[in-house]
Amino acid sequence: MKRLKRKKHNAGVEVNGERSVTREPDCGRKQKLAEIPQALNSDPVDIETLRRAAASKGGLLTDELRRKVWPKLLSINVYDLPHKPGRDVRDNHKDYSQVVLDVRRSMKRFPKGMPAAERAILQEQLIDIILVVLKCNPQLHYYQGYHDVAVTLLLVVGERMAIAMLHTLSKYHLRDFMDPTMDSTKHILNYLMPILEQVDTELHDFMIRSEVGTIFALSWLITWYGHVLPEFKHTLRLYDFFLASHPLMPIYLAAAIVLHREKEVKQTECDMAMVHHLLSRIPQDLPYELLIGQSQELFDQYPPSLLAKRAALQSRKSQSISTFKAFQLSTLHQRPDSVLQRLTKAQDSTTSRHASRHSGLEAALPRDRGQLWGKGNRMVKMAVWGLSATLGAAVFAVAQTAMDWGPEVLLQLF
Repeated sequence: MKRLKRKKHNAGVEVNGERSVTREPDCGRKQKLAEIPQALNSDPVDIETLRRAAASKGGLLTDELRRKVWPKLLSINVYDLPHKPGRDVRDNHKDYSQVVLDVRRSMKRFPKGMPAAERAILQEQLIDIILVVLKCNPQLHYYQGYHDVAVTLLLVVGERMAIAMLHTLSKYHLRDFMDPTMDSTKHILNYLMPILEQVDTELHDFMIRSEVGTIFALSWLITWYGHVLPEFKHTLRLYDFFLASHPLMPIYLAAAIVLHREKEVKQTECDMAMVHHLLSRIPQDLPYELLIGQSQELFDQYPPSLLAKRAALQSRKSQSISTFKAFQLSTLHQRPDSVLQRLTKAQDSTTSRHASRHSGLEAALPRDRGQLWGKGNRMVKMAVWGLSATLGAAVFAVAQTAMDWGPEVLLQLF
């Protein structure tokens, strides 16, 4: 790969109108283990430090840290997660059969040696996670490869958090892949060749002559490489990077991989089938940290706004790109989990007190009378009005008692 021109930039600055994440290769493990908790406990959460940690060498280091940082990168409140889906989520769902087929074929995505019974439970959860997100977002369309993203989330953060994360990713980062047609996905793939042309015109021209196109990178893009990488640790490393980056970063990584294999490509027969066969198979020994750094450099030097000026990229508007800036801004004012937990407890306590008042009222009344009050039975009200006409002071006592129960009861009486 030819040496890229380097541009000086600061952490989290705007580069040609697009937000850049600075990688810090010398950020040691001990330093990162100290900085991440500090960023998580800041109020508001120091999201820029978390993005840098996810993008820099080694990523987020452990699954324990991922469970804390990934939600923040997507602005998810861990104390307000969706409930586990019920079985009704599968009823009459148009994508149910295809989702089941894809999940059943996803055995290699689960850790080697996992007991079959445990894997079967996770596969059932995976089906429900996908279906509940699609059911909540009828404008989104399932695509084969979506389950590869979902299973990565499930294995790291569990069912409920996976639902919340997949829901957000589907509305932003993955949005272009979830249209009724492949047009938006092809549009994203069309960024690949212009990147190659900017860096290595000879390689670009060779690939154009071979007519290989960009379909070889399709599964890389729509699964965030989860479908094609043999080792789960490499998949997690890329997910750290992508969650902290622009939605088009997977296509910049694709360009970095092709550029890294420049000699192999040029030595291959200039034939569509031969070049496609070579590129569609990712080598086992790719230097992922190097490629992550190079893809970030490519993004900084040739951002989407620059590439989009080309005629081939002007015909469509990417929803993932157009909504990304607003999405990033929404992540900047999050409260730390300790504060969210305290607020959630306070809210639950308030809700509990209100529920206690209402349940106390129902308990004080005979069951049938409680139902009559709840329904606002007219005969009961007429009886009270009759009493008020003849017993004067007695109705005052009734009203006083009602006030002790709660003002809502008084309104039902009168």
